Amino acid sequence: MKEGEVILTPVPQADGEPKERPAIFLREMPPYRDMLVCGVSTQSHQYVKDFDEIISLTDADFESSGLRAKSLIRLGFLAVLPRHRVLGSIGSISAERHKRLLRKLSDYLVTNLT
Repeated sequence: MKEGEVILTPVPQADGEPKERPAIFLREMPPYRDMLVCGVSTQSHQYVKDFDEIISLTDADFESSGLRAKSLIRLGFLAVLPRHRVLGSIGSISAERHKRLLRKLSDYLVTNLT
């Protein structure tokens, strides 16, 4: 599994039951090679301007992503997963989008530190 891949992983829903959901593999975390991921959703009303990203059917990397519909990449929905929790990969986003997501997250984390 490589950074930038769109993976499937069980995610607990509001009723507590896990459901297979897509996520973006952002970074490998030391020391155990766990995966920092962000959620992917079709719920575009949850979009956070200047933070999240929309991946649309017309985007160059949409087809390679393996997603079925226009989706919201939610940088505010993060998790660190052990590799054994990943069910598999369905595709990948472009290297440019991957770097942009990491940059947005990094910029947010260091902005306005006191």
